[in-house]
Amino acid sequence: MSEINNILETKNLCIGYISKKQNTIVANDLNISLQQGGLVCILGKNGIGKSTLLRTLTKVQPKLSGEIILKNKNLENHSTVDLSKSISLVLTEKIPPSNLTVYELIALGRQPYTNWLGNLTQEDRNQINFAIEQTKLKKLVNNRCDELSDGQLQRVMICRALAQNTEIIILDEPTAHLDIQHKIETFKLLQNLAHQLKKTILISTHEIQLALQMGDQLWLMTHEKLISGKPKYLIEKNFINELFDANIIHFDKNTYQFLIN
Repeated sequence: MSEINNILETKNLCIGYISKKQNTIVANDLNISLQQGGLVCILGKNGIGKSTLLRTLTKVQPKLSGEIILKNKNLENHSTVDLSKSISLVLTEKIPPSNLTVYELIALGRQPYTNWLGNLTQEDRNQINFAIEQTKLKKLVNNRCDELSDGQLQRVMICRALAQNTEIIILDEPTAHLDIQHKIETFKLLQNLAHQLKKTILISTHEIQLALQMGDQLWLMTHEKLISGKPKYLIEKNFINELFDANIIHFDKNTYQFLIN
């Protein structure tokens, strides 16, 4: 594994949950890396540990052992403010009811940079306006957030992460509650941000077909291991089939379709 272009990497990472009685291991011996500029999709069954991995990589949840290196520096040595200037996180949880406008919610992405009063500088406003332009939200900036559809709100949350101006954007199931049109639009938006702005975007998803078509790299999580690589390589090597019970379903690499046995 070349470390030259790695913006984030793990070394023998063990993830799981810490309790007073014992540690529960979810996944072990993870050696993975992210390079700048690309859409990386994590695939795996429910409960396999996708969200746990994302929370651990963002220091929301402590690791059990191993190392996480962010920009050639151990993650544990990054302050909260420094980390928030490198990684932005979009979770699936609904935002609490409020009277915030779309603009005000997007502006919260500038918190790592504002002074203790939270005053926005011209640079902050420039970053906010740039994010709004990139996500095509100009017509909605004065709307209240509780007036938005699920698809619109997800776009606003991505916009807030973009306004945060981090090199890495991490999203947990960003299309979970969306219809097929908004799923595709969200994937296309993330792909554009990765390719045009050179953002490193890591998402967990169950949208395997979209991930295969639009992801630059896939991380396949199974109970035994994590397999990473370009979609074409993983398809050719039949690794996609390791995501499912082979007695029930299989992936046909000629048609790019999942077939029932």
